[in-house]
Amino acid sequence: MTSATTSLPRVNWLELVGWAGSALLVWSLLQTRILRLRALNLVGCLILIGYNAAVQVWPMVGLNVVLAVINVWYLRKLLGTRHDEQTYQVVEVGTGDAFLAHTLRVHAADIARFNPDFRWDPAGDRSAFLVVRADEVVGVVVSHAEAGGIAQIDLDYVTPPFRDFTPGEFVYRRSRLFTDRGFRRVVSPPGMVAPYYHRLGFRPEGDAYVLDLPAPPS
Repeated sequence: MTSATTSLPRVNWLELVGWAGSALLVWSLLQTRILRLRALNLVGCLILIGYNAAVQVWPMVGLNVVLAVINVWYLRKLLGTRHDEQTYQVVEVGTGDAFLAHTLRVHAADIARFNPDFRWDPAGDRSAFLVVRADEVVGVVVSHAEAGGIAQIDLDYVTPPFRDFTPGEFVYRRSRLFTDRGFRRVVSPPGMVAPYYHRLGFRPEGDAYVLDLPAPPS
């Protein structure tokens, strides 16, 4: 009796590389963070350039080269301006400002996720700042005064597209926003998830981060 042998299909690794590049390209488009979207899209394009060159599909090589160049241009612009005060502006608004209330309402669920202890009271004695890029809101910082010249940050929120950036730095970098009000120290929000203050010159103190402000000029 002869036994039939079953032949297993050979794995086409080159085709798997092509599928992986396509999947990465699609996944990049599902990202809400603009920096991550561009970076993943660039990697996907590079993989597809290699794959399409290997199978000699030159129109797709050309398409992905163009997309890769566009991604590189945007990445350079994003990374080159992430600390630029000409790109990101700080606008102080009143706590009763309608646009501030709208921003907090639209992002309420996301704010609760990263600042679970934040409770908004427009009647309270607070200072509020919007960090904007052109006409787009990228962050919100809300603070109130405590004894001893302390500015207690109640909310430091970054909108999802700019989550890989630290727009709150533009508020803290301009120390006069606090020193002109008599503050000598800034304290980070209680219970904030994934704080980034160690990158802004704050020092850890207990469960919070603290920034000591320079003395105002005499």
